[in-house]
Amino acid sequence: MRDFEETTAFLGQWGPFQLTVFFLLGVSIIPNGFSAFSVIFLGDSPTHHCFIPDAKNLSEVWRKAIIPIEVENGREENSKCSRYRLDVVRNLSALGYIPGLDINLTQVDQERCVDGWTYSDDIYQSTIVTEFDLVCSESWKQPFTSSLYFLGVLCGSFFSGQLSDWFIPESPRWLLSQGRVEEAEVILREAARKNRVTAPEVIFEESESEEKPKPEERHSPLDLLRPCSICKTTLIISLVWFTLSMGYFCISLNTSRLHGDPYINCFISAAIEVPAYISSWLLLRYLPRRLSTSASMLLGGAALYFIQLVPPSVPSLSIALEMMGKFGLATGTGLVFAYTAELYPTVIRNTALGFCAMISRVGSIIAPYIFTFGTYYKYLPYILLGSLLVLSAMTIPFLPETFGRPLPETIQQMHEQARIKCPCIPEKNRKPTKEANDTILLESSL
Repeated sequence: MRDFEETTAFLGQWGPFQLTVFFLLGVSIIPNGFSAFSVIFLGDSPTHHCFIPDAKNLSEVWRKAIIPIEVENGREENSKCSRYRLDVVRNLSALGYIPGLDINLTQVDQERCVDGWTYSDDIYQSTIVTEFDLVCSESWKQPFTSSLYFLGVLCGSFFSGQLSDWFIPESPRWLLSQGRVEEAEVILREAARKNRVTAPEVIFEESESEEKPKPEERHSPLDLLRPCSICKTTLIISLVWFTLSMGYFCISLNTSRLHGDPYINCFISAAIEVPAYISSWLLLRYLPRRLSTSASMLLGGAALYFIQLVPPSVPSLSIALEMMGKFGLATGTGLVFAYTAELYPTVIRNTALGFCAMISRVGSIIAPYIFTFGTYYKYLPYILLGSLLVLSAMTIPFLPETFGRPLPETIQQMHEQARIKCPCIPEKNRKPTKEANDTILLESSL
């Protein structure tokens, strides 16, 4: 079959047809941002402490002292989940005792917030946390709400791919790979009409249209795991998708917990993606895929890893490093979509992208829980994310390079280019393949 790009060159590079498809695909993604990241504000946890009923019956000093002081991340803060026993405090207040002078507070028993909590309304009037008291023993439900959303996205991915809209036409390349030549020609002629160009009388020659797949030939997700060379590619690219998705949503959902105004932090976090995607576009045009993808992930991983070295007195530097990490993650995400599509042949390209998207959704489901590790050590989430990004970046050089090469049309073509070779071993020291050995034997016999 002639090169597909050569066959369809009469359409031009960027006409009304391509613009319409691009616009429709882009518009369909916009609502995703609102639904996915609204939880940053809806699920945020304001400053809170135990509610004190009939506080007016306590003296002023006891109203201030009834909430114990705890050390969290090296700072003294009011306890969020306990108070001194209210009946004891009432008696001490009525007797005129002064906390810290007449009474040693460490000897006063504490109790849980049996009457509920008081929440600060400096930033939010209400959130799902304040509405349903998702704090203290119920705090595990905060990340669960986000995970439940992404679980729904995962379940929806199994069905949404089967729905048609598709105002968006089917891919002519895919139709051609399935032997549906007439349908492919109809779409291309309609594209030519919209682009105001004249299509040739015969788009696909007779010999090409006869090259249809055998009726018994079927492709399934199992083709992503066989043979061994393709399986290795699938495992590595799945790890990359998982890491990028988990890291991206971890950093995005954490913006409300950064120092400063959560709305400004969220705006900066979103705005940093604009130069990130511009960078990914430039990298896709001018640099090899393996180099650009691994470099962006190394940048993100290093930035997150170094946050633990920033002094607490310089919170703005921590925010800058976290935004640099978000830049690397967003750039890598933009690159990996195109890279994955270039790795797999037309016959299973959509299957591969769907499988990788499913793996990435698993990462996004886990993401809300990563920063809960901060209760054990403040910088543990950043260390975990940074280490995983570096590890994933180190596996990318073992993938085939696709920059400047034609897209594979068949599984056999992918198999030939997916024989993963260790980049550390010089070409002359690599073990010859079976085909190379056969060639050597043939030449020696001649």
